[in-house]
Amino acid sequence: MQRQVTKRQVQVIQPTINTGFMQTTLAPVVKKRVAAYARVSTEHEEQQTSYDAQVDYYTKKIKERTDWIFVEVYTDKGITGTNTKRREGFNRMVKDALDGKIDLILTKSVSRFARNTVDTLTTIRKLKERGVAVYFEEQSINTLDGKGELLITIMSSIAQEESRSISDNVTWGQRKRFADGKVSLGYKHFLGYEKGEDGLPQIVEEEAKIVRFIYREFLLGKTGSHIAKTLTEAGVPTPGGKKEWQASTVMSILQNEKYKGAALLQKQFTIDFLEKKMKVNEGEVPQYYIEHSHEPIIDPVDHDRVQLEIGRRKGLDRRYSSAHLFSARVICGDCGGFYGRKLWHSNDIYRSFIWQCNDKYKKDHRCKTPHLTEEKLKEAFVDALNQRMEFKEETLTACRLGIEAMCDLTELEAGIRTITDEIAVLVELSRQLIEENSRSVQDQDEYQRKHAALVERYEEADGRLKALQAERSRRMDIRKNTEWFMEIFSQQEGLLDEFDEGLFFALADVMTIYHDGRVVVRFRDGVEIEPSPISSSKTA
Repeated sequence: MQRQVTKRQVQVIQPTINTGFMQTTLAPVVKKRVAAYARVSTEHEEQQTSYDAQVDYYTKKIKERTDWIFVEVYTDKGITGTNTKRREGFNRMVKDALDGKIDLILTKSVSRFARNTVDTLTTIRKLKERGVAVYFEEQSINTLDGKGELLITIMSSIAQEESRSISDNVTWGQRKRFADGKVSLGYKHFLGYEKGEDGLPQIVEEEAKIVRFIYREFLLGKTGSHIAKTLTEAGVPTPGGKKEWQASTVMSILQNEKYKGAALLQKQFTIDFLEKKMKVNEGEVPQYYIEHSHEPIIDPVDHDRVQLEIGRRKGLDRRYSSAHLFSARVICGDCGGFYGRKLWHSNDIYRSFIWQCNDKYKKDHRCKTPHLTEEKLKEAFVDALNQRMEFKEETLTACRLGIEAMCDLTELEAGIRTITDEIAVLVELSRQLIEENSRSVQDQDEYQRKHAALVERYEEADGRLKALQAERSRRMDIRKNTEWFMEIFSQQEGLLDEFDEGLFFALADVMTIYHDGRVVVRFRDGVEIEPSPISSSKTA
């Protein structure tokens, strides 16, 4: 039987989107909501003029088109274009576009939009998904065109390389200024200095008084936290203009070499020109140290003394406190812990403060060291210092001889140079070994054995180098501490009649109390003196 063929039926589905090629007089004219984006990367006067011109240009351009509705000219001033994270105007524009408030964005060029290829393409793709076009005038690129993304990729990559070149040029310029010894400070957040007419730091005396106060209090035994609290309570604004000081701010002032009229340049460097990520310079790039670069606020000797005191406190291996006169200065001879201030007889007529080992009752084996009154501790220091004062010239002569004997760095420096040369040879041998392995076929087991041997020799040499460098630092600290002691000690005339807090902090290191009542005062030059024994009857 012959099968009946059903006639095909074709239904035409008319287009719903106006392509622009099939317009009729009946089709309504849909006005596009148009915005523009303008940015300049610096706040210089000439850039400000460019910025204003861009805003005015796009405002007029959009408003004079009858088929466009003006939305806004989104702007960013004084912000670099290498990424979009900190560009508030840009980010707000993109959000409005994604929320359906914008159909078309006008901008001058790819480099004004973004210099980062990833940022550019990611943003454009998000906008394309919502039907939002971006038009770059200089390149005549419409991102909704078929060629748009290819052109954008090419142009954005060029802009990114331009940004890298600019970053490299800026870095080169900075390093050239460093090498020439030109000092520049972040004056808005730097206490004590302003930019002088000659371009160099100039002292602001009212702020300099605060800096001197910080250094003086630290050398009198106060901690960074204590000084920060004092400044906050006194209503002194921080370098950044805030009301509350932090210990970290105080410590950064205490450790900044610029306050002694010197400058260490390139402490940090940029490791990612797009993200502007910074890294502490640990030897990857050159540093430049300039002495006498500008007028000091702090005497260089006092600045060095502060660094010594910071090192001394770190070396205690315990929490340093400045709550009271002898905090972190009196040590138990039994357990090595600090003595602390305790209140006795708080509710009767015998109420008084005494000093005893903080860990006396915290262990199974109780320390047998006695408790002492503050007066007895003061008497012990006065007695020990007077013993040295009786032989003042001999003491100073011994200090000078000690410096000459202990602090001769000739052999150490020679040893450091020898090991440094040895390490340089090992690094070069390792480089040659790796290069040879990459150029030609090698027995990989043999290669690994040779490489491991070089690494082992390098690590052993590096260990010796660090040990010599540590010994050099130790001897230099001994020298500075001894010179500090000598300067203050030589100024003292006659025996001490009463306790002097300034002399105690300047001359003494620690006092150690033993279970038999002996007190040993160790001075800053390392010499230990035992005052007259303190019997148990004198302890309280």
